[in-house]
Amino acid sequence: MDATDLSRRRALAHYDELARIGKVLSSPVRLRLLDLLRQGSRNVDELAQAAEVTVANSSRHLQQMRSARLVHAEREGKHVRYRIADEQVSRAFGVLRGLAESILPEMELLRREMGALDAGERDELLGRILRDEVTLVDTRPAQEYREGHLPGARSIPLDELSGRIDEIPRDREVVAYCRGPYCPMASRAVALLLAAGFRARHLDLGVPDLPARSRARARSRFTPRYKRNTR
Repeated sequence: MDATDLSRRRALAHYDELARIGKVLSSPVRLRLLDLLRQGSRNVDELAQAAEVTVANSSRHLQQMRSARLVHAEREGKHVRYRIADEQVSRAFGVLRGLAESILPEMELLRREMGALDAGERDELLGRILRDEVTLVDTRPAQEYREGHLPGARSIPLDELSGRIDEIPRDREVVAYCRGPYCPMASRAVALLLAAGFRARHLDLGVPDLPARSRARARSRFTPRYKRNTR
């Protein structure tokens, strides 16, 4: 094999490596697991419950994600805990979702059905949050809040909201957020709050979505707070 053939083979080989990533990202279940891991590390049982799949199915998909080096795994006693391998993996998920939103009309329909905000509404709401003019409520499970949350947010998981609604001040508008634009927890929380007489809206961004916006628009004060990894 001469040098030209070797160079050509190497050039073509990189498509094979890209295809490894594309194959892993071609499964809706694996994308769901990846999106959950963007919220923080979890063991297989926790991921299976959150993704509403069996433990065996979750484990099989996670092993494929691990083989493509999208996630890392660590043994914790009888359990294996998974986490995203690198922040670039989380950003790649966001880019893939953004691409789908820009070219697929079905995504626009989903956004409307989920009550997604337009750019102006979102920026106005982010501005009010930055100025501390609203009460910010994180409606995700408490474990996800502990892994990372928006500054100033208080943790009131959706399934606890009805019993803890008196903890929320009534003299300020309430803004609820969850995992991102296609997560229904914040919208459900807003419906409960409106029914209870609160002024409430939802923020259709999740914790992993904010760092990119902060970098793009120099909103350093809006950088989410993450749990420090002491390992």
